[in-house]
Amino acid sequence: MLEHHVRNYISDKLSSFGINSDPYGLELTAVFVLVVIGVATISYLITRHIIVRTITNVLHRANKPLLESFSNNKVFEKLTLLVPITILDLLIPLALGHYNLLSAIADKLLSISILVIFLAMLFALLDALNDFATSKGITRRMPIKSFVQLTKLFAFFVGIVVSMSILASESPVIFLSGLGVATGFVMLVFKDTILGFVAGIQLSANRMISLNDWIEMDAYKANGTVEEISLTTVKVRNFDNTVSMLPAYALVQNAFVNWQGMSDSGGRRIKRAVNIDVNSIRFMTDEEVESLKDIRILREYLFEKTKEIKTFNEELDDIPHLGNIRQMTNMGIFRAYLAAYLRTHKDIHPYMMFMVRQLEPTSEGLPLQIYAFTNNTDWVFYEGVQADIFDHIYSIMPLFDLRPFQVFGGNDAVALGLSNANRSSISKPTV
Repeated sequence: MLEHHVRNYISDKLSSFGINSDPYGLELTAVFVLVVIGVATISYLITRHIIVRTITNVLHRANKPLLESFSNNKVFEKLTLLVPITILDLLIPLALGHYNLLSAIADKLLSISILVIFLAMLFALLDALNDFATSKGITRRMPIKSFVQLTKLFAFFVGIVVSMSILASESPVIFLSGLGVATGFVMLVFKDTILGFVAGIQLSANRMISLNDWIEMDAYKANGTVEEISLTTVKVRNFDNTVSMLPAYALVQNAFVNWQGMSDSGGRRIKRAVNIDVNSIRFMTDEEVESLKDIRILREYLFEKTKEIKTFNEELDDIPHLGNIRQMTNMGIFRAYLAAYLRTHKDIHPYMMFMVRQLEPTSEGLPLQIYAFTNNTDWVFYEGVQADIFDHIYSIMPLFDLRPFQVFGGNDAVALGLSNANRSSISKPTV
């Protein structure tokens, strides 16, 4: 009705200037279309140069990282397109009101264009928020990308349904009601997506995994750092720089190790044993014990232990037989030395458990295990500290007259052969 009055008004004005025009003629319709396009262009310029610039200035002062995320994903560019398209959708049907078919086609195309641009803006906005959450470290605690992908998937299907309803000039409810019939098919096609989404919620709610966590999953030969958590997969960069893509639901269904707790604790465990040749374990003489008192970290232990053993032996009412009295062993003193060595080591965590313990003897000797934590979880640092400790253990062992167990090898066979040859040559009678 409004369009009818406007057309008649403009036609009368043109007639007053001596220009005869049909209110519903092609000339006046073309003028209307050009005017609408002009209004849409002006709205685009206003939106781009005034509204968007104002929003940009406000965000620049309030939250610069958020502005960078919006700019990188071109959120504002899509917003500036949405405004003129909306104006065209409102006014073009009025301009073409007398041409029903052309008006209907233009209305449908413009409505679908608005829907497409709106979805593009929504996707860009979601990507921008995901980037912003990543920059703030929020994605370490929550799988934001999974929720972003699910929202995109849902919006995409809604867009398809709305587009079909626009083209068919039917209510979207009719198409949505028909989806119930295809539920089984949807469940089959999107099984991994649904399982991944549920697994993502479980992983997030239970804080089982986050970005940059070090995880190990033998079932998929994955051992490295989590780089990405999406709706259906978890991307892990292994330490050999290969990439493993794990199904998200596999992390819920299968066992895996998350080493992030170790990294956060500030200590990394050393748990390694050296095998002692049991034939080298013996009692120490008083002279040997006295000589070991020159080792600073052993003095207190040797003083207390000597006093304790002396008191026990003096109170003994039986024959001072070797089986009755107490004596220190080289193995016991060596264990005390290693415990003191770990206690004073600058790279061993002082507030975490450390001990030197004997394990069950085997055919390869008596395992003496070092159990301690380094005060730095860096892998290279940890390996260096562990190697230095065991270098020292093997080097200091002869001081206590202990030998590490070693399987008989080729060099041993050569040495034994040379020894037997020398003995034969010495014992052979001369003529």
